[in-house]
Amino acid sequence: MKLSVGLKVANSLSLTPQLQQAIRLLQLSSLELEQEVQIQLDSNPLLEKVEEQSSVESLSTLEEQEQEHDQKDLTKELNADHLPNDLPVDTDWDDVYTHLPTSLGAAEYEEREDNRQGHLGLKEHMMQQINLLHFSQVEQLIAYCIVDALDDNGFLDCEISEITTSVQHLLISMEYEDEVEDDEVLVVLKHLQRLEPIGIGSRNLAECLSIQLESLATDVPYRQEALQLLQHYELLISNDLAKLIKQTGLSADQLQHAVALLKTLKAHPGTAFEDQESDYQIPDVVVSKKQDHWQVQLNPDVVPKLRINSFYANMIKRADQSEDNQYLRNQMLDAKNFIKSVDERHKTLLKVATCIVQHQREFLEIGAEGMKPLILRDVADEVELHESTVSRVTTNKYMLTPRGLFELKYFFSSHVGTSSGGEASSTAIRAKIKKLIAEENPRKPLSDNTIANLLKEEGIDVARRTVAKYRESLNIPSSSERKVLI
Repeated sequence: MKLSVGLKVANSLSLTPQLQQAIRLLQLSSLELEQEVQIQLDSNPLLEKVEEQSSVESLSTLEEQEQEHDQKDLTKELNADHLPNDLPVDTDWDDVYTHLPTSLGAAEYEEREDNRQGHLGLKEHMMQQINLLHFSQVEQLIAYCIVDALDDNGFLDCEISEITTSVQHLLISMEYEDEVEDDEVLVVLKHLQRLEPIGIGSRNLAECLSIQLESLATDVPYRQEALQLLQHYELLISNDLAKLIKQTGLSADQLQHAVALLKTLKAHPGTAFEDQESDYQIPDVVVSKKQDHWQVQLNPDVVPKLRINSFYANMIKRADQSEDNQYLRNQMLDAKNFIKSVDERHKTLLKVATCIVQHQREFLEIGAEGMKPLILRDVADEVELHESTVSRVTTNKYMLTPRGLFELKYFFSSHVGTSSGGEASSTAIRAKIKKLIAEENPRKPLSDNTIANLLKEEGIDVARRTVAKYRESLNIPSSSERKVLI
């Protein structure tokens, strides 16, 4: 085999650092992009953020005009033939002490510390009440162990014997010779169950509802009938009303009013103390309708405004090749590439979002029932991008529409064939199923087979098992569980 040297021309794709950066920025959410921009601002002196200077400039201009006016007035007064009793001064009392916010000062609430109270959890709420009870040290220790075993719903998540064992171990570690029995734990538990919220520490739903009923006044209508129903809790949960009427001896009218009373009670007393703070998503794209046309634009609040620092850029114009100047040149190149990558990200996002809106106009007009089948490849072919690029740009990106806030992935769905030869979106079919069930007669709920036949009448060919799958994805129970006889 003879070795030789030759030239060969070939095409190959290489991921440059700039291309890698652009791909990485493309899949970042708005919050992650903001963090990435801040990292670049901290590390690159050539990169700076464009701040809104309009209000600051107007404020400084107003202050200069006031100073010039005050100087003219002061000069005029001093050049007068006689001096007034009160000479003008260059300061005012409000400049030293401001008791109320002025038009040139910051709002008063911004100067204060955040003194809002924190969220009080269920266990902290129970501890405060326990400390007010006349418990002995052992009883207080039992109460603390019971509260520590509560779950998020306020139910006791362990057996009484486990509480007894835990308390006994704690007493031994504290060198107490007292012995605790299950009956003592039950007595303390009964006291806690009457605290606020009523029914806390119950071991099941039936016990929780029974405690709340017993706390009501004896003259509350159908209180006794509701207690009688809870003795046959399994039949009530399974909705076996015929057998329930037979075993309780109640009439249908009494049963109806007793169930209505039970529905007014709290099934999970601990949920009221859950932290209700929600995670709010900031939209990346905003869609609005103007003059019968849907307009798509980027949210200006999440679009970073970046530029090259002019001071350092002018320094680079020097002709020398010093190490400092070379460092600035490299930083300027990195800053330009970063600004270009961010700009390409926004252009791609706007292009993909516009294409989605063009396909889903009917959804914007009438809601989920108007959703059209759409896959990533359809958008990729239309905007002339790779399918993986469309997948990246629609991940963790949100669109604000008149119908609400949706992730861009929401607008992509599989399709089901129709009798006319067309296609229907799975999202639209779910919406139709939900609408049919919402309008059904509760005494005669629609079965999955009936829903499939109703959809066929609308031209949508779906099997019964497909309807069952979509119904379960909507967390809608079966027709037998939805049936109401009273």
